[in-house]
Amino acid sequence: MSNRSNISRRRFLAKAAGTAVGAVAFPYFVPSSALGKAGTVAPSNRITMGSIGVGGKRPGGQGTADLQGFLGREDVQVVAVCDVDKIHRNWARDIVNEKYGSKDCSTYNDFRQLLARADIDAVSIVVPDHWHAIIGVAAARAGKDIFSQKPLAYSIPEGRAICDAVKRYGVIWQTGNSMRSSRNVRFACELVQNGRIGKLHTVKVGLPNVNNIAGNGDRISKNTQPAAVPEGLDYDMWLGPAPWVAYSPGRCHWNFRWVNDYSGGQITDWAGHYCDVAQWGMGTDLTGPIEIEGKGVFPTDSLFDTVENYRFDCMYAEGLTMIVAGPFKDGVRFEGSEGWIYVSHRELDAQPKSILDSVIGPDEIHLYKSNDHKGNFLDCIGTRSEAASPAKIAQRSVSVGHLGLIAIRLGRKLKWNPDKELFVNDSEADRLLSRPMRGPWHL
Repeated sequence: MSNRSNISRRRFLAKAAGTAVGAVAFPYFVPSSALGKAGTVAPSNRITMGSIGVGGKRPGGQGTADLQGFLGREDVQVVAVCDVDKIHRNWARDIVNEKYGSKDCSTYNDFRQLLARADIDAVSIVVPDHWHAIIGVAAARAGKDIFSQKPLAYSIPEGRAICDAVKRYGVIWQTGNSMRSSRNVRFACELVQNGRIGKLHTVKVGLPNVNNIAGNGDRISKNTQPAAVPEGLDYDMWLGPAPWVAYSPGRCHWNFRWVNDYSGGQITDWAGHYCDVAQWGMGTDLTGPIEIEGKGVFPTDSLFDTVENYRFDCMYAEGLTMIVAGPFKDGVRFEGSEGWIYVSHRELDAQPKSILDSVIGPDEIHLYKSNDHKGNFLDCIGTRSEAASPAKIAQRSVSVGHLGLIAIRLGRKLKWNPDKELFVNDSEADRLLSRPMRGPWHL
């Protein structure tokens, strides 16, 4: 029996009951696809999924991309979608039903109703950052395996709550940091860890520098003025644990990322990618810096107020320095005593160039290998092994961004204890690690 046919204790009784009924009413002719023949996967072996946060029709929307990414896989059956915007929710339902040639996809406004379904094995979560921890912890508690977009969480304590829940309930967690499944990124990090550039001393991380405020339709607007909540949008649910404030068109959907109440802007959005790559190459996956200082500019806009034109420096106990700056070229540059390596999601370069011709030997350090991020998640559901970007690693990666933001806000050097995830003798800085949640939401 394959791993996939036994992936969920939650579905065991339902399958057993179905088998008993089928013994009486099994049809004489059965399509080969129903039995998993002819290159298909039998329904009983498919992973049933629900999508929480499905975005809209705008090209490049992450909720849409993740939904369609799972829809395109033979070993997955998407059975439900959830979104607080009725227009987005129904559009996602329609593309699921069109894919399967049915009208079976269920829709939900409240994620808790989707998580209550015993027939769902896994969920994808693509929601604003301030919702990640509440939904992620609830999904783990419900026993669902989880593919959740980066950053891991809105704050370091919220990320730790996710890590604790994943461990406690034994679920598979994959953070949507696809660079962990990039051959070039893995190769660059292996070259660094195996000493091809000599002794590593400095890592320069370039992230996008300014807020990418958009206004191209599909409910995406730059308008910051208060307005009536549009029909079909559950605005109170959209706000969730964030402070209550009057609705304005620019506040929701794509542009939430440039509002401090919901996100850390470009820093926390991209730290989950490039600070993660930096830590992978540095070998500091499960720790963090011990000192941080930085500066940046917070816009005085009435709504879009996340930091721009920033730089922060992180010092590690291992003797390494990570410099994160908006003005740098996007990507990661590892600098050692005998050369450098630069890598991004588009490019791989080195000096001397011969470094890139190097072969990682069988007795050298080989990092976690995945060439398909969603596929790796699905495989790990079957094997119950750790995914390429588990919560415990994503927590450390985005923590670099959170720490940089706090250092920029306070304008002074901070000392950090990565084991305790607290600042060293600095209650003022500790108070900025988290904020109260608006009731009734809590962790």
